[in-house]
Amino acid sequence: MKILLVEDNDSLRQIVEEHMSRAGFVVDTVADGEDAIEATRRVDYDGMILDLGLPSLDGMKVLQRIRLDRDRALPVIIMTARDDVGDRIAGLNTGADDYVVKPFDILELEARLRAVLRRPGSRASEMIEIGNVLVDFGGNDVRIGGLSMDLARRELILLQELARIFPGVVAKDSLEDKLYTHDEFVTANAVEAVVSRLRKKLLAVNADIGISTVRGIGYRLLKGAERELD
Repeated sequence: MKILLVEDNDSLRQIVEEHMSRAGFVVDTVADGEDAIEATRRVDYDGMILDLGLPSLDGMKVLQRIRLDRDRALPVIIMTARDDVGDRIAGLNTGADDYVVKPFDILELEARLRAVLRRPGSRASEMIEIGNVLVDFGGNDVRIGGLSMDLARRELILLQELARIFPGVVAKDSLEDKLYTHDEFVTANAVEAVVSRLRKKLLAVNADIGISTVRGIGYRLLKGAERELD
């Protein structure tokens, strides 16, 4: 899953980014309110961690704009030093899903993020079954015939995105946005390399799905007999 971290304090932003990356998330970071709004318009994030005290545009106004721009299903956790009850109520009423007061335990922040991602209506609460493959978004798990599959972070995200759109085609550019942060250098064949590794792993565990390349567009999942013909 890919999240957006909006925090103007460099050291805190780095701590949270590094922890969430180790926890299996792809993390984009920005330090400015206007940049946060622009990022959500370019990338379809699974969740957001949002500081309130931001330069150029206050976090509460960022949240208001995001809720006007997007489907309300984007989970947002406010992360702030403002611990007044009125501030908390205002944040939740504006559309935040949770509210964490600084200083906080980084493990608690991760747990709260996973909790809001699992809530009904969130894309991350889904479970999709295709053939003998079960993709559990909330648990960040893939099971083949009931047994968990060992996948690297990008392989898991790739399979999740293909499963969400099945049997449709996911554009290569869209997958690149999901698999990599906006400041990573991405080679021309980076997505193809992840697809190749995932194909081999699916084949090795006798998964009832395969990945087809749609030339000039992207990739899609194939199931059963259709997979054998690709």
